[in-house]
Amino acid sequence: MDLYPAIDLRGGRCVRLHQGDFAQETVYGDDPVAQARLFADAGAAWIHVVDLDAARTGDPVNREVIGAIAAAVTTPIQTGGGVRDDAAADALLAAGVARVVVGTAALDDPGWATALAARHPGKVALGLDVRGREVAVRGWTEGSGRQLAGVVEQFADAEFAAIVATQIHVDGAGTGPDLDLYAELLDTAEIDVIASGGVGSVDHLRALTRLGADATPLAGVIVGKALYDGALTIDDALAAAQAG
Repeated sequence: MDLYPAIDLRGGRCVRLHQGDFAQETVYGDDPVAQARLFADAGAAWIHVVDLDAARTGDPVNREVIGAIAAAVTTPIQTGGGVRDDAAADALLAAGVARVVVGTAALDDPGWATALAARHPGKVALGLDVRGREVAVRGWTEGSGRQLAGVVEQFADAEFAAIVATQIHVDGAGTGPDLDLYAELLDTAEIDVIASGGVGSVDHLRALTRLGADATPLAGVIVGKALYDGALTIDDALAAAQAG
């Protein structure tokens, strides 16, 4: 299982939100490029970057910073937030991003998202952020009225590289991931699944590595706040994730 250390961007700074609430923001640094270098130097296989401003408004105010991160490290960058049309996806890929994540736009226009994934093989992931099992949209500010299982089924034939699934209820809390959510996805999805939300300890990572051990394990896990707060070191997190 690959570890995806996370860099969430708002106004060019590294931040974390609690359960997707923009009113509960903690700023962790003003130099996301330096943070990316730390993760890359530690041996991370991927770095996950989110443009929170773009996710909320569609305005890609952090695109230059994302390009600078991609240029500064050889580690592949996966990025999401506000990828709602061809121009946004193409601009990020041209800036050196290895994979873009589409969420809101995939629910708004499934045909477009499916075509984008076909046009960029291996470079487009489907981001499904859920409260319980309802998929949320527009930077987690709205519910879609759609259930996770139905959305996964709808995109079963699309050529996405992975599903990035975030449980909003536990995101930033460090109380543990929603193991049932990922077990369900591993049973139903035909593509890689990347977990996000709730990891706060080595034990949480070990529990995720045990999912799907007899079939298809998780492809990756995104960890953010625990790395910044010191609950996990990047070295310990990498070791626990790779132990599976």
